[in-house]
Amino acid sequence: MEAVKIGLLGLGTVGSGVVRVLSRNNEEIARRAGRAINIVRAATRDLSVRRDCDLGGIALTDRAQDVIDDPEIDIVVELIGGTGIAREMVIRAIDQSKHVVTANKALIALHGNEIFARASERGVTVAFEAAVGGGIPVIKAIREALAGNRIEWLAGIINGTGNFILSEMRDKGRDFEDVLSEAQSLGYAEADPTFDVEGIDAAHKLTILASIAFGIPLQFDKVYTEGITRITREDVQYAAELGYRIKHLGIARRREHGIELRVHPTLIPHRRLIANVDGVMNAVLVRADAVGPTLYYGPGAGAEPTASAVVADLVDVTRALTVDPNNRVPHLAFQPDALIDVPVLDIGEAVTAYYLHLRVQDKPGVLAEITRILGDSSISIEAVLQRPPEEDASDAAIVIVTAPIRESNMDEAIRRIQDLETTSEHVTRIRLENLK
Repeated sequence: MEAVKIGLLGLGTVGSGVVRVLSRNNEEIARRAGRAINIVRAATRDLSVRRDCDLGGIALTDRAQDVIDDPEIDIVVELIGGTGIAREMVIRAIDQSKHVVTANKALIALHGNEIFARASERGVTVAFEAAVGGGIPVIKAIREALAGNRIEWLAGIINGTGNFILSEMRDKGRDFEDVLSEAQSLGYAEADPTFDVEGIDAAHKLTILASIAFGIPLQFDKVYTEGITRITREDVQYAAELGYRIKHLGIARRREHGIELRVHPTLIPHRRLIANVDGVMNAVLVRADAVGPTLYYGPGAGAEPTASAVVADLVDVTRALTVDPNNRVPHLAFQPDALIDVPVLDIGEAVTAYYLHLRVQDKPGVLAEITRILGDSSISIEAVLQRPPEEDASDAAIVIVTAPIRESNMDEAIRRIQDLETTSEHVTRIRLENLK
């Protein structure tokens, strides 16, 4: 059969990785896809930059629209990033009835509903495995391999930068700012690390995972998002003493009256597999009714791991080129007219256990006052740590782990604790999940 011709938008780290993987494994890929897959044209911002891949046979341009408008192109691979030009180019490709493969999580999370509706009208596919978890095939697993299950919840370490920072803080007793600086020097974090450390990147990915898990529209604006910038090395150490590890998780959970969508630091029992995912690695734990828990682990970023997912999508799209559009795997796992508008619950409705780290005056009766307030809010205490003041300090540390309780109850209790004359206004609150 005639080779499938690819137009590539972006020749950065991932784009170059795609070129290398397609070139190196071209025979194997053709055997899997049923025909050759060749990049014939690519757009890059700077034509003078030297690439670490062989571009022989690929026509270069600095205009993305030239690639899309080329009538020879069958599939457009979008690796530009962002949501401005990328959205414009993807819509342009769809309007010309070209299939699209993208690694752009922000684009899918923010504009996926529009993009998929347009693609369905045109009878083309938009594939996005590389948008979540880099080289981990978690989207395909949920969308296809778990199609016979009712997904109950999923929890993921889906940002390698945050995971690297928390791992270093735990293993080496370092402060957040110190590790962040190293992550930037190693290329794990951007000069402006906001998307990573404040949870925005993870929220984009959680939006996508929740949609394919529960059959709901993409709703990034409803994800509760909290970063890791307030986690201290003391919190990491106290968590370890109590038998937990702190991970920055994206959690989507089906509840009776709606769906929880939340990204935040989380205590996990140290024996859980996902608690032992360290460094820049990613992992997603999915709980389904028939199969039970399944864990998907691997590199969440990098040139060739991400290229692996992009090329896998190219193979899938190539296989389905002659398939009736109505018989292809739906973009969001469920048929477009079967998506349901289930409410996304406010974070105040979430029910979790909690870790509380309080700074208090070193005097008798303080712990009794705090436990009375928690009891008044129907909050049971599971464990307590008390630490005397450090040298040259006047306040002591109290760490409390609670039983599960509604977040709104915990909010009220924390407000009352902060009003005590014997406690600092700052209370570190970290949610706790057993993830069984």
